Amino acid sequence: MLSELKTFIAVSQYGTFSAAGARIGLTQSAVSAQMQRLEEELGFALFDRTGRSATLNSAGRETLALAEELMTLYARLSERGADASASGMLRVGAIASAQVSFLADALARFHGERPGWRVRVVPGVSLSLLGQVDSGEVDLAVIIRPPFAMPSELEWRTLVSEPFALLVPKPLAKQPWRELLRSEPFIRYDRSSFGGRLVDRFLRRARLTVRDAIELDELQGIVQLVARDAGVALVPQSAGLGTWPDNVVALELGDDTFYREIGLVQRPRHSRQPVARLLADFIEEAARE
Repeated sequence: MLSELKTFIAVSQYGTFSAAGARIGLTQSAVSAQMQRLEEELGFALFDRTGRSATLNSAGRETLALAEELMTLYARLSERGADASASGMLRVGAIASAQVSFLADALARFHGERPGWRVRVVPGVSLSLLGQVDSGEVDLAVIIRPPFAMPSELEWRTLVSEPFALLVPKPLAKQPWRELLRSEPFIRYDRSSFGGRLVDRFLRRARLTVRDAIELDELQGIVQLVARDAGVALVPQSAGLGTWPDNVVALELGDDTFYREIGLVQRPRHSRQPVARLLADFIEEAARE
């Protein structure tokens, strides 16, 4: 609710959702979503909307006075003098494979240097986490690079690029990977995920028709299905997956190799806390190591 009230005050000051978003580091759609949530929570409209402008109605003007008072009280509550920057909460979104690899190293280092700060890791798929950074629900997120243009208001920092390989049961390891994709049951990386879209695009580009058997988003689950001889799968060679099971082999794709790009998405520099920038630097260093 506090973030919505802060955005509400900004809209009242700057007149449009886009102008308010530009000042507080949110996209126009994120501001609109926050105002809709606030109005639903309060149970009444706050604005008279005409074209691109958003003018406060009578209920909105009354609410604005109360919102400003609440934010003033909150600021007083959170004032702790010189110790204010020594503690707090950061929310970090992360896909599953990042949580068990370089992110763990970065969080351990951050805790050692900023012991007063708590970090909440928010799990999720890349599309959902991208939206949560955009709306201000999380401070930063480690995700797969989207297959579309990033919102201009957000910043992207590439961390690692992971090549895909064809994971097969060991007895099939000597057969050509193209033939295996055509002949064996295919365990598909969920097409609604960014990684799954990369797989789908590769298959279409290579003009390969597969025999879909199972589709899921969890990479560890895909690996275990291949280990149980349920089929073959195209998966990224990610540090988060660890070593392959003994009865599984990863076949390189040679010149046809494609990649999953993992990176850090954040709001603009002027709208994030210095401590969030510190954690982002630690994450980048851990990923490169």
